[in-house]
Amino acid sequence: MEITAKMVKELRDRTSAGMMDCKKALKEADGDIERAVDILREQGLNAVSKKAGRIAAEGLVDAYIHGGRIGVLIEVNSETDFVAKNEDFKNFVREMAMQVAATAPKYVSREEVPEEVLEHEKSVLKEQALNEGKPEHIVEKMVAGRLEKFYEEIVLLDQVYIKDGDVKVRDLVNDLTAKIGEKISIRRFARFEVGEGLEKREEDFAEEVAKQLK
Repeated sequence: MEITAKMVKELRDRTSAGMMDCKKALKEADGDIERAVDILREQGLNAVSKKAGRIAAEGLVDAYIHGGRIGVLIEVNSETDFVAKNEDFKNFVREMAMQVAATAPKYVSREEVPEEVLEHEKSVLKEQALNEGKPEHIVEKMVAGRLEKFYEEIVLLDQVYIKDGDVKVRDLVNDLTAKIGEKISIRRFARFEVGEGLEKREEDFAEEVAKQLK
């Protein structure tokens, strides 16, 4: 039986398990949602949602430098120092530093996007839709749809994982939380690019990083 994105979303909404784990459970259950829920419960993966309120104050700060042209500092938190020393956790932190280098997000989560930035973007998108001659009654729906694309560009958790176009960074966080058994959260990052903000010849260093990651 074909496992659709809609089925995966329904299972994720019900269990808060990671996307990849939901796909595996659905395949094992031959598409039966109820059985897939039981499989995830048996594996303890739906406990991710219960960890959401926990405090993650340990973790790692890592740095990634690409060719002396792009540099990233990133902090990823875990609940215990023990997990911070876990190889899977360390690899995840490094992957996220490289993700930031390649995609240049501005915020970790949607909640961090300033209201004035959001309102400005909505205004621009609405004007674009109106200029395209779209009827007023569908403009708002168009703005909402295009706003999702805006989030995918500037919000790290909403970005598509650069090594897998079917997975978002948020899914990776949930998958690692389920695997390790502790709350994992990306707290903050800083990205530096040589000559950023200065007039210079066009060079797409972000694209160069992205190609090397694939």
